[in-house]
Amino acid sequence: MINRSFVISLCAGFVMALALLSVHGNPAPSHSISENATPFDPATATQAWLATVPKEQREKSDAYFEGGYWLLLWNYVLAVAISIFLLSSRVSARLRDFAERICRGSRWLPKGHWQLSLQVVLYAIPYFLIVYLLSFPLNLYENFFREHQYGLATQTFPAWFRDQLIGLGVVIVGGTIFLAVLYAVFRRAPRTWWIWGTVVALASSFVLIFIAPVFIEPLFNSYKPLTNPEIRDPILAMARANQIPVKQVFEVNASRQTTRVSANVSGILGTTRIALNDNLLKQCTLPEIREVMAHEMGHYVLNHGAKLLTYLGIFILVGFAITHILFDAAVRCWGDKWGVHGISDPAGLPLLALIFSTLFFLATPLLNTVVRVTEREADAFGINTSREPDAMAKVALKLGSYRKLDPTPLEEFIFFDHPSGRVRIRVAMDWKGANLPAGESATAEPSSPSP
Repeated sequence: MINRSFVISLCAGFVMALALLSVHGNPAPSHSISENATPFDPATATQAWLATVPKEQREKSDAYFEGGYWLLLWNYVLAVAISIFLLSSRVSARLRDFAERICRGSRWLPKGHWQLSLQVVLYAIPYFLIVYLLSFPLNLYENFFREHQYGLATQTFPAWFRDQLIGLGVVIVGGTIFLAVLYAVFRRAPRTWWIWGTVVALASSFVLIFIAPVFIEPLFNSYKPLTNPEIRDPILAMARANQIPVKQVFEVNASRQTTRVSANVSGILGTTRIALNDNLLKQCTLPEIREVMAHEMGHYVLNHGAKLLTYLGIFILVGFAITHILFDAAVRCWGDKWGVHGISDPAGLPLLALIFSTLFFLATPLLNTVVRVTEREADAFGINTSREPDAMAKVALKLGSYRKLDPTPLEEFIFFDHPSGRVRIRVAMDWKGANLPAGESATAEPSSPSP
């Protein structure tokens, strides 16, 4: 997806009546009390859940996720190569000159900052198109062929390409507006732009979160009210209990694109919306759905959206400060060769992209850790709210179809922006061991593999 992946979904949680469990749920079987009952061991229980996944399935999901390690590198290398190509070939300078000629040759255009902003717009549109075309082969492999190879995608190529074009249109419109504002800051504050640029970036992120549920997400999928009261009503009860301002739950036809399960609460200031994708509804039991929603609602209750925006703002501020130093140094060394005059020159955009993509690449472990910590907090909230440890374990195994279940600590630190399946199952089993009724003996060895 366009990484529709920087805006994190937010929610909050409560638990549904135990009576519903008896009718619709699949709670862990009760066990007779015995004087010789074996104590529940969370570590053994965790291994028992992991052992339910067939070896072939584990190897396939491990290969898929580990392939992502290399794709992270290749995407960075490609971004660097494109930026260097646009600078060294002076393609970027030619785009800038083209935009200037059009603006200077038009009598109806107002002079001053409006003309300069239009130059940025006329530069940005072909820039985005060129970058998209040059990155398309890797994009096609990563997001179409590879997803089909591992059984995670459902779209035909025409449908996939249609979504790509829609995403490109969104990026061009949104990115062009953002760059026009950012370059206005560059012109007006050439020495302190890194401070005001951070403000612009955060404001843009806030606006994106606000408009995404209403204007962007429906471009890719249809949203319809969930009509099944057995699923809808408990979710709305959880929302009301945690003061989430929603009155209905939406079902998303994500199965037209993927086999993955997901749910989210997105939006702010009146655009908040709870949505479950149809894969979740088809593949998960009611206890599992409740556990997933409790996790998602944990993000809302714990204000993870605001916290992540704050962390993002700190990173952007530091990144812009470093970029300010590196950009000026690069222009002094190679500016004449590239045809780049300074920070306010649109021809320097590939240099900005080069520096910032490098900073993001190097900060991958830090950024992943920040998100992973919020996910662990939401996991804790979700298990305490749903009280469904076995459901949490089953969902973790389902997510393990495309996320390595048992990575090394170093792998998890560098590459995981969510806790691994092993960690999540252990959290569930620790909770289960600590909250079993007094005198009850339980084992966590599932009788059959999780689907």
